[in-house]
Amino acid sequence: MRIKDISKENRPRERFAKDGAYSLSDEELSKDIKGIINKESETVEFKESLTQLKKGIISVASILNKHKKGKIIFGIIDNGSVKGVTVGKDTLRDVSKAISDHIEPKIYPLIKEETIEGKHCVAVDFSGKNTPYYAYGRAYIRTADEDKVLSGKALEEFILNKNKNKFMWDKDICKDAKLSDISAVKIRQYVLSAELRYTAKKDILENLELIRDNRLTNGSVVLFGKNPSKFFRLLNLRCATFLGTDTASQPLDMTDFDGDLFELISFAENYIIQHINVGMRLKGLVRIDIPEINQDAFREAIINAFCHRDYSMPQEINVAVFKDRVEIRNPGGLCEGLTIKDILTKKVSKRRNVLIADVFHRVHLVEKWGTGIGKIKSLEPCAKFEEFSGFFSVTFKRKNKDVGNVPENVPVKRLKWSEKWSERWSELSEREQQILNLIIETPKISRSQLSEDVGINPSAIQKHITKLKKK
Repeated sequence: MRIKDISKENRPRERFAKDGAYSLSDEELSKDIKGIINKESETVEFKESLTQLKKGIISVASILNKHKKGKIIFGIIDNGSVKGVTVGKDTLRDVSKAISDHIEPKIYPLIKEETIEGKHCVAVDFSGKNTPYYAYGRAYIRTADEDKVLSGKALEEFILNKNKNKFMWDKDICKDAKLSDISAVKIRQYVLSAELRYTAKKDILENLELIRDNRLTNGSVVLFGKNPSKFFRLLNLRCATFLGTDTASQPLDMTDFDGDLFELISFAENYIIQHINVGMRLKGLVRIDIPEINQDAFREAIINAFCHRDYSMPQEINVAVFKDRVEIRNPGGLCEGLTIKDILTKKVSKRRNVLIADVFHRVHLVEKWGTGIGKIKSLEPCAKFEEFSGFFSVTFKRKNKDVGNVPENVPVKRLKWSEKWSERWSELSEREQQILNLIIETPKISRSQLSEDVGINPSAIQKHITKLKKK
């Protein structure tokens, strides 16, 4: 293979570097081409002659939109046979001009004449990150070795996916917020919990990526602001307790809460504890409270609500306590492409608010692997997850409306939620806890139904039941 020297007049290497183009030596480029001429792929395209230049330019845009780099060789047939092309003194300049005129945004490819198997070819080596690229006014995408036109909807999704990080609410600048609006006390408390070293307020915020372009982000204000409601009036918490089983029944209490996200999580948790039945037992001289709904489960749901809500919607997070259930509802459904089935069976999670999630993760409020839903289901197997009208909700069934003060010797049968069991709860495996919760909820539940709800076969269910009986 021989490489012909080409004038750099039209394609200086420093211009290529601006768009991330290759800067291979002639020898490296020769080896690169020699190794790929056997077949086309999603990043390599062959064109028999320069009369197919328009199709070649479409392939350039198509490959860029899929892989951001690729190669086209003129003078090779689809099957890899080398045919060659006629290369005149203006051929390379004409190819360069055609690419420049018909691809937007502009790219600066490396164009060379190659001698392959004794025949002249033209190789175009290109790269670019400013997707989507348009050829002759249309956007294309590479599928196998074909170039397909992007539909209007597909193009819209393409652009949204490319810019999704730019549209994240917690990363946006909070226009009117100043460093004096951030509480140094709250940051110190957080740093202590996260086992970080406190230096200065601004340093900590920068380390947590809560400052952008030397300005405060929305995330910094809702997490550590002295008065977040000053900037975001409807991004707070609304709690209510109803006498009946729906919002049409008489409200016994309605309370709105303001504060930063950590405070609001605490307010929501305490509100539920105060408005559901809580039993107790004495362990020595120490009182141990036993809520009718597992506290770790509903706390996890509260944290998830604040972590994953859509903050661009001017709507409070709602906590509603009914006669038969507790609902925790947040604005914003699941992230695009995610379903309730995915989060329940595949343990899949997507983060809508990356900065808030990272801050929560540092103090172990959330896990990066999306284990929150699984934790809720293991503690409260009958918890119900729903998505509707742009909202996501978690519903917990109230197990016992008359818990009261529970003596130590009350038999299990008398209580649907037995605190005798709570003494030994930590001795049970996660699977045993899940099975026992289902039996407590539905004492006549069948093995086949347990198998379906838990997701293991009936014989495995029987083994767990045998172990539970022994315990």
